[in-house]
Amino acid sequence: MVAANVVLVVLTLLAATVGARIDGSVWDEPRQFAVLALAIVLTLCVNLWMLQRRFDPLERLVERMERFDPARDRAPDLGGDHVTEVDRLGASFQRLLDRIDDERRRTGRLVLRGQEEERRRVARDLHDEVNQALTGVLLRLEALAQDVPADERPRVDEIKALTGTAMDELLRLARQLRPSALDDHGLAPALDAQLRVFAERTGASAELAVDGAVDGLDEETQVVVYRTAQEALSNAARHAHPGRVEVRLRGGADGAVELRVRDDGEGFDPLATGGGLGLDGMAERARLAGGSLELRSARGAGTELTLRLPA
Repeated sequence: MVAANVVLVVLTLLAATVGARIDGSVWDEPRQFAVLALAIVLTLCVNLWMLQRRFDPLERLVERMERFDPARDRAPDLGGDHVTEVDRLGASFQRLLDRIDDERRRTGRLVLRGQEEERRRVARDLHDEVNQALTGVLLRLEALAQDVPADERPRVDEIKALTGTAMDELLRLARQLRPSALDDHGLAPALDAQLRVFAERTGASAELAVDGAVDGLDEETQVVVYRTAQEALSNAARHAHPGRVEVRLRGGADGAVELRVRDDGEGFDPLATGGGLGLDGMAERARLAGGSLELRSARGAGTELTLRLPA
């Protein structure tokens, strides 16, 4: 556009010279030529300044739009450039991003709901079908133990023990897939039960503190909080070997919720670990619910994981 304006200015001067029947002597006078050249330069500088002032907000808007990642970021504020056309374009894009964000949250909740429904179905099948089949096997082994020779009974007892272990493992897996405490008693009692199991398995002390109202949270929010705590405790048991774990659950008056899981274990370098330890899954679950996940850890300094979900 600057080049086009240069050509336009030169052509305008030539046209004015021809139209006014000005001879070419002005080009032979250095002083007059300098004045004319200075006028052209000043005109071009003012023109360039006006163009930059007009288009710089557009460039900044384009840069913000290009940096925006709908999969990770929340919709940025694209207004405030005080140029009517650019503000209108930014406002239009802002409305589009807001609609994308609303749709992402709605779709995310549907995805979470579908995941939990599938977990509930698998847990029910494990409990009602597979566990019943193993119960039938165990009863047949009991009957078989009465008829086999005495020297074969230890082998039958061993198979019975393996079958009982498999039944216990199936029940544990079914409870992990869909904890009955979450459905029957709510989020805080379910977290407390999970911490008791964690303490029994690891020997570490575990403490739960609940602040604010968390009973009125919707089902999807409760599931996200519970699954995040479940994964964080599982990681701590497998990798951190802590002596103490603290879980803080805080509910806001507006329906927002914050979960903080802290341990005094070995810690790790999050950058070196990358997406391991189930962190990507937890972050994705938080994103689908419209929230955020923050992880802070260092070798020898323990780990702190914070989940924040909006109202």
